[in-house]
Amino acid sequence: MENKSLAKQAWTVLLAGLGVNLTIGVLYSWSVIKKSLVADLNWSNSEASLPYTVAILVWALTLLVAGKLQDKYGPKKIVILGTIFTALGLILSSFTTNPAIIVLSYGIITGGGIGFAYASVTPPALKWFHPAKKGMVTGIVVSGMGLASLYIAPITTALISSFGISRTFLILGIFILIVGTGIAQLIKNPPEGYVPEEPKNMKNSNAPKSKPVADFDWRGIIKTKEFYFLWIMFALSSSAGLMIIGNLAAISLEQASWDKGFFLVGLLAIFNALGRIGAGLLSDKIGRIRTLTLVLAIQGINMLLFASYVNPIGITIGTMLAGIGYGSLLSLFPSLTADFYGVKNFGGNYGVLYTAWGISGTIGPIMAAVIVDSTGSYNLAYLISAGLLIFAIGISLITKNPQDSKRINQAA
Repeated sequence: MENKSLAKQAWTVLLAGLGVNLTIGVLYSWSVIKKSLVADLNWSNSEASLPYTVAILVWALTLLVAGKLQDKYGPKKIVILGTIFTALGLILSSFTTNPAIIVLSYGIITGGGIGFAYASVTPPALKWFHPAKKGMVTGIVVSGMGLASLYIAPITTALISSFGISRTFLILGIFILIVGTGIAQLIKNPPEGYVPEEPKNMKNSNAPKSKPVADFDWRGIIKTKEFYFLWIMFALSSSAGLMIIGNLAAISLEQASWDKGFFLVGLLAIFNALGRIGAGLLSDKIGRIRTLTLVLAIQGINMLLFASYVNPIGITIGTMLAGIGYGSLLSLFPSLTADFYGVKNFGGNYGVLYTAWGISGTIGPIMAAVIVDSTGSYNLAYLISAGLLIFAIGISLITKNPQDSKRINQAA
């Protein structure tokens, strides 16, 4: 009976993590909010872009702090803090139309809140399940962020149409405060001494076996060359995905003369989520590095072909592949961090690695912007991204788990 009860709790924590990520995915409604700020409040495009840009940077930086805090104080407190700050930033944004203040309220407070919550839902879920299921667990939890845009963007559009931008901020804030904070109550670590049950099909799997794993802290991981391999691969591969995500509507219009960008954004969200779950499940069966190499190859081929997508069918195929490729990364790199460095200090360790994602948010989009302004097309950006992905593939082929070497005595 006790085992069944604990198994039920494990799935409760896993689904609660998914629910929190679905709730804090408000960031994916910014394109709709930006349009209203420009049209209704007469903001410039640069003013309307700044809160989102700041929120992305703060989100990435917050993971450095939030991961360590949840490792020390437990995940529930940090997730609750994150949902409260996410909501508070939105509520404060409803009382002003000043661009500088909204950079503070939305960009810093909401962005930081998202970082706190996002950093603290995956670590406890991983601790409830056997290491052989790391990919599945991570994929399910992080898929919430990928799926959020499917509901949050149309709901935000409807709210703005009915109530205006200020009341929309308020409604979204109250929604997150009630729903997000409520779901966060279910997030918790397993009891002391808890050992997850080994899967029945373990003998036929290439997944990590049940063996002692050294737990590194962030000081330990930066002493291993594998950390830098992971960091470089994460930064280069994410930059390709973020370049497509940030410019998808414009690419569709310019390359294929197709103005159905809203359809592609929804399609990308679906395949983004499928990539997170699918890559997680696949990596549990064939191994994390093999799966990563396959994903990098898919991304590279897609980048090489993207300039040839000059009709709706081509752009649709490219969007699906981009979604799968990018989404897979957000499942694989957390799982790799847990495989390589243990789950005890996972929050802080992944926070350090996640800085690569923050950097990638400037590499791909800025490179694309400079190139399209200079040449009038994205073709060169695609080729450069393909080259960076080929380099990342090369790194993946020489990356080994430090837990399999004699250097695990470097763990803290």
